[in-house]
Amino acid sequence: MLDCLSGAPDGAPRSLYGAEFTVDLNDLALRSALGADPRALRSRSLLIHTRDALSAAVALVELDGAARRIVLCPPGIAPDYLPAIATTAEVDGVLCGAEDTLAGLEGLPKIVIDPATLAKPRAPRADAVPTEWILLTSGTSGVPKLVVHTLGTLAGAIASTGPLAGPLVWSTFYDIRRYGGLQILLRALIGGGSLVLTDASEAIDEFLARAARAGVTHITGTPSHWRRALMGSAVHGLAPRYARMSGEIADQAIIDRLRACYPRARVAHAFASTEAGVGFEVDDGLEGFPQELVGRAGTAIELKVEQDTLRIRSPRTGLRYLGAGAAPLQDEDGFVDTGDVVELRGGRYYFVGRRGGIINVGGLKVHPEEVEAVINRHPQVRMSLVKARKNPITGSLVVAEVVPVSGLPERPLGAGAEHLKTEILDLCRAALAPYKVPASIRIVSAIDVTPSGKLTRVEA
Repeated sequence: MLDCLSGAPDGAPRSLYGAEFTVDLNDLALRSALGADPRALRSRSLLIHTRDALSAAVALVELDGAARRIVLCPPGIAPDYLPAIATTAEVDGVLCGAEDTLAGLEGLPKIVIDPATLAKPRAPRADAVPTEWILLTSGTSGVPKLVVHTLGTLAGAIASTGPLAGPLVWSTFYDIRRYGGLQILLRALIGGGSLVLTDASEAIDEFLARAARAGVTHITGTPSHWRRALMGSAVHGLAPRYARMSGEIADQAIIDRLRACYPRARVAHAFASTEAGVGFEVDDGLEGFPQELVGRAGTAIELKVEQDTLRIRSPRTGLRYLGAGAAPLQDEDGFVDTGDVVELRGGRYYFVGRRGGIINVGGLKVHPEEVEAVINRHPQVRMSLVKARKNPITGSLVVAEVVPVSGLPERPLGAGAEHLKTEILDLCRAALAPYKVPASIRIVSAIDVTPSGKLTRVEA
């Protein structure tokens, strides 16, 4: 149960900083913002469908130990998917703000939460019930899968003491209704810190400026989040002690650029997924992870590589997929197949891509991420996206979109645009097999990312 709000270390203030207002966690420990008596929700399955992340965070604190099941609905979920999600999760109520619209959920009872008015005394939790936390997967087409967690599996990687605990000020590019952001919310709550929440409608520079004003010390996001942040100026207003990447492959280029931006910070990249939980963190300044992490027996987190993909067995793994006829989340030995393809080179494993994201060029397999890692090495490249283009002879060709450090498509680096393309192709030819070299490169001003902060790919 989230009974960890009072008793801040050394009397330090603890807050959830939203885009519009702030909630003091000491107040939240004593008062409620819920428009219902939590004791009346014991048997309920409730969908959290709020416009802003702050309301969702307060709702999680209010409902854990009170509701039978809570379903986190992140922004960007298509309304057409909501009826199927509600049916699968047996939802019998929607927790939302007074002004929130409920397209796709109109027939369900509405329970209002308003964190701006923490007025009612909180009900005692002596009769707390075990609560299932339902998270939606990202990076899938169609209706997302629903992964069943408990607070125990979600908080398994979080310690209440140590270097990542105490009166720290956390922030994250992730939305806290997705696994990566939820981990940071729980770190702030359990570890005794504060959290600056992001807002889906907020520009990156505005968010980073707000984080800087709040004195953020620890911040996380996907590599794509960080690449986009490094295009602006507000990223230099922060002075974090810890900056981490996860959710996508962290190639050497983004690791080096983030370390250059924050030379005094501990820069790390981690592997985690909604199903498998947090697997490991690497902070040695190199892409990939050491070979010795794989095959260790008797450890809490066990890793193995089978058929070139990373498998994880862990007490942090979700319990199951929700729904009749859902596929098993784990194999018979308790391992989760992450679908992430790795390759062993020189005593270190390197991520090369997703099993489902391969481009087939005349029967030869190309992982887009492998090509992007090469392109991103060029000092004039900020980020890139590699994808397939249909071809009548080979089936597909590899093509790339590139965001340069400066310049727009209408005026792409002046006369140097073609020179940049040539240099990128030379870089690719030197590092990749011929069939992996892009057939064309297009200079663009931006590349789309998904609501979860990952590059938008065909399979996503």
